[in-house]
Amino acid sequence: MLHCPKCGSIVKEEELYCVSCGVELPNDIHLRSINNKKFNKIWFIPIITIFITLLANNLFYNFLQNQSSQAIKHYELGAKSLEAGDYEAANMYFTLALKEKPNFNQGEVALEFIQKTSDITSLLEEANQELENNEFQTALTLISQAESSLTNFNGIATTDLVDEIVSFRDHVKIEQLKSILNQNPSVDELKVLLWEADAIKNNEATEITDTIRNQIVEFIFTEASKQLSENQFSDALFIVDDGLKYAPNSEKLQSLKTTIEKEKVSFEVTQQQRIQQAIDTAEEEREMNEKDAIELTSIKLENDDHGNLVVKGEVTSVATIPISSIQVEYSLLTKDTEFLSNSVYVYPDTLYPNENGKFEFTHYDIGKDVKKFDVKVSKITWYTNY
Repeated sequence: MLHCPKCGSIVKEEELYCVSCGVELPNDIHLRSINNKKFNKIWFIPIITIFITLLANNLFYNFLQNQSSQAIKHYELGAKSLEAGDYEAANMYFTLALKEKPNFNQGEVALEFIQKTSDITSLLEEANQELENNEFQTALTLISQAESSLTNFNGIATTDLVDEIVSFRDHVKIEQLKSILNQNPSVDELKVLLWEADAIKNNEATEITDTIRNQIVEFIFTEASKQLSENQFSDALFIVDDGLKYAPNSEKLQSLKTTIEKEKVSFEVTQQQRIQQAIDTAEEEREMNEKDAIELTSIKLENDDHGNLVVKGEVTSVATIPISSIQVEYSLLTKDTEFLSNSVYVYPDTLYPNENGKFEFTHYDIGKDVKKFDVKVSKITWYTNY
């Protein structure tokens, strides 16, 4: 079979030109027998293009994988450094992670957190300076700003930092409470301070809470006792109930409330009977005094932490039956001259044979040295339960 030596198309022996490409055919038939048909190279182009594209994609994918792997390694090292508190090393590793992978979101967040810690450190240092100047509210405002800046972060390092901020805030609040307490606040102010101190959960705050609660109890007891002594039973109960909101476990206030309620019922319901009972009791008191129904064990004067004069004492029941509503009347003397007289109820309200009871009264309007006064019990009264 004869072929065109130019394009390789089939030709006939008698043809002088190739009908396909138009080239003049050689006269030598032997030259026409060689097939020089060229392969159409255009078919190679898409194949080569696809191959190159796949190869480039594969290389780029491997490159990105290697970048991600290195970025993750640096990020993990940074996270460990952050948990250990080494912020400088953490910053270096997170920066390397972002160099390996510029759009590494976790790395960007971590670096932002480190920057926040720097800002927080500055805020806390400023708050500490305000604390030293007794500018407590300004210090607390700065601490709140520091805490709010961590709202969008989480993790162990964030939790540790938040705990540190909360601890510092509690310290500032405690110092603020101490400062206010040193200014002899009113009972209403003490009530507010009690809730603030109780909200702080540490040992020092617990001690302050107990101190405030005891001050409230003493004030309530004194005020309610004054109302009771004037037969203002409703006012006395209101004062005691208000105090029990702040010191619900106070035996002193609970006992006083029992006393007030008994006195109120007795006064309102059986007033006429109480007159007769008073007459009978007066005779019984005379007989019981002859038998030492109530024995005064001790009585003393002292000053509390605020310089107020406090009368404290103890009695013992030597009666053969239970007695209740025991009232001790006493006088304060200066150079054997009576300065004032007062009465106070013994708690618990009811004493059984051989039981001891205590009484205590704080004179807030007398801030003098106890050495200038003497105390003398003038009378002890009580009611029998039978």
